[in-house]
Amino acid sequence: MAGAVLRAAAGVARFLYGFVVGDDWRAALAMLLALVITALFVVNGVNAWWLVPLLAVVMTGVSLRRQARR
Repeated sequence: MAGAVLRAAAGVARFLYGFVVGDDWRAALAMLLALVITALFVVNGVNAWWLVPLLAVVMTGVSLRRQARR
């Protein structure tokens, strides 16, 4: 029973890693940092909702350019 639960948890962890990080760990790290920075801004009263969508568009372009060079 415990072995099946551990295998299932490992499978979920592999799926989440592949889904979130995918092919470009740099883009995933940049988005994580954008979320943290946005949260810090909001806590300090700065309206920073625009940071995450902007960085998502920029990082998509950067990631696509990096893949096209390969």
